[in-house]
Amino acid sequence: MLILSANDIQHVYSMKDAIEADKQALKIYTQGDSEVPLRINFDMQKGQSLFMPAHIKGKDIVGIKIVSVFPDNPKLGKPSVPAQVMMLDPLTGEVCAILDGTFVTQLRTGAVQGAATDLLARKNARRAVLIGTGGQAVSQLEAMLTVRDLTDIAIYDIDEQKAKQFTEAMKKHFSHFSANLYFSQNFDEDIGQADIITSVTTSKVVTFNGDIVKPGTHINGVGAYTPEMHEIPSNIVEKADIRVLDTKEGVFAEAGDIIDPINQKRVSKNDFFELGELVTDSQKCRQNDEQITLFKTVGTAVLDVYVGYDIYIKAKEKGIGTNI
Repeated sequence: MLILSANDIQHVYSMKDAIEADKQALKIYTQGDSEVPLRINFDMQKGQSLFMPAHIKGKDIVGIKIVSVFPDNPKLGKPSVPAQVMMLDPLTGEVCAILDGTFVTQLRTGAVQGAATDLLARKNARRAVLIGTGGQAVSQLEAMLTVRDLTDIAIYDIDEQKAKQFTEAMKKHFSHFSANLYFSQNFDEDIGQADIITSVTTSKVVTFNGDIVKPGTHINGVGAYTPEMHEIPSNIVEKADIRVLDTKEGVFAEAGDIIDPINQKRVSKNDFFELGELVTDSQKCRQNDEQITLFKTVGTAVLDVYVGYDIYIKAKEKGIGTNI
């Protein structure tokens, strides 16, 4: 069995690798060549644990992500949301790898936004806004930088001090990119000038003004994942020319910022594509520079399992990780 830490994964797997893997994973999902049972949630005395399995049928890849939420863990010097991804050997059914699930989640979540941005944002997109500086923000920023040659990225969070600290850290972390990263002091102006807007928060209210979004902008809704959460303004959902989801099943069940406009009859479920459809049919991608495009993701175990197995194969080839 191969144990892969976050550091091990970074040595063998790039954001670019993850973006391409996410595209293939969602293509497989949309084509019906995967099995994704509903996640199992156990309420325990100190917290809860969620089990998220998936089977990639064509390649016979099976894995499961286990995520726990234990609020008292920091008192023990442990993370409050530990996670692992376990992979099975397709030939023997044995557990062949255990990966740092927190890092895999961050990587595949950033990458699925990167995949959508790559397929939907204008090729000449130069200005972006990142809303939210929590645990998923680093990979979201990296994904945007990876798929477009951005010159300016405004960073915003309702916690101004946190956003400023994050911005300074990211300037150093991503100094190999040429983009100017800055804390947004005039948020509406930055939104109005943006070619790409990525919101990654758990907000219950919209995170930006949809009225000032300019034609040609691509918008990513990444953070909100319950019916009570609403990052994306309903008027953006309504006026978007192309609306894309990671999975219809997941988003229609979980994402409040999509569920509400549907319930209000502002859009219908038939107005949405899955990202996997865009991978196989470029006619469903952006067709001109004036279209507003929207992508919404709530995540799926197909991404964890496909990316996890891809990482495992590359690590095995390069002799990275700890064998036990």
